[in-house]
Amino acid sequence: MVGSFSTLRVLIVGCGNIAGGFDERRPADALPLSHAGAYRRDGRFDIVGCIEPDAGRRAAFQAHWGIPHGYADFSAVPPSVTADIIAICAPTAFRSAHLEAAIARSPRLIFCEKPIAPTLHEARLWVERCAEAGIPLAINHTRRWAPDVARLRDELRQQYWGEIRSVTGTYNKGILNNGSHLVDAIRLLLDCTLEIEAVGAPQWDFWPDDPTVPALLRTDSGIPVHLTTAHAGDYALFELQLVTSAGVLVMEDGGLRWRIRRAGDSAHFAGYKALLAAEQVDGRYMEAMLHAAANLHDAVHHGAPLACTGASALVTQALCDDIREMATGRRKAAD
Repeated sequence: MVGSFSTLRVLIVGCGNIAGGFDERRPADALPLSHAGAYRRDGRFDIVGCIEPDAGRRAAFQAHWGIPHGYADFSAVPPSVTADIIAICAPTAFRSAHLEAAIARSPRLIFCEKPIAPTLHEARLWVERCAEAGIPLAINHTRRWAPDVARLRDELRQQYWGEIRSVTGTYNKGILNNGSHLVDAIRLLLDCTLEIEAVGAPQWDFWPDDPTVPALLRTDSGIPVHLTTAHAGDYALFELQLVTSAGVLVMEDGGLRWRIRRAGDSAHFAGYKALLAAEQVDGRYMEAMLHAAANLHDAVHHGAPLACTGASALVTQALCDDIREMATGRRKAAD
């Protein structure tokens, strides 16, 4: 029930696409793809202010979302403007400064985009600082809030799909920026530790300091995991294939749909098993931000566990950082 007790005050840092821009030209009844869209759709949040150095963008963001206060930076936010949740949506380069300023304001929770910070050293520092301050830190690895991904995780743990034989993921636009989403989804689904077997040649297809890198990984139980690449200059691509003893499941378009091929008796060769015709299933990725907002609310008011914590995201960032450094020659693969 929405009420004064349940309503959480939010300060949004950065006014770009993930902050609210993705939803500004979409129908009001569409599932939200941004922070502001999710908070408004949920109904139990009050966006009390936003921080954005671009005055024009800040004014447009305030006007669209009906936000009463806008500031050029954290230093301009008066002590009287308090927030239960600080949502950090600005570019990665500013994360450390924003996390430091957010911790100083003692919110009840910080919700930060990934990666946590530009370097692994900084990321570890801010995860530790949040823990020391007693401030829960959620990191937006979005698929951890997608209901169908959570359901598949449970099905895999219950061996509904039998044994997992191999996993292949394809991505572009940087190992830290997009590859981390892929690595984190694999860690979630397989409930595993990943180790690096080999990395391939890096390609700088979008970010100057974050190449897209092919890699061969393996889980602690020996399952091979392949990361393959596309080029961001061609089109966006984020897909994940799981080969199991019961069939093959493929996440397409980042989770907007799934293609499932179950194993069955061959129609042509007696005594053989084959993959049957593919089933196309709509994904539930579009629900992720709305589920994230609900999780934040429950975490603050009821102590519910966060679907993605700073500690969990740090494991993903560390692995992606190792892949990047090995690909660019700054670190050698372990024997």
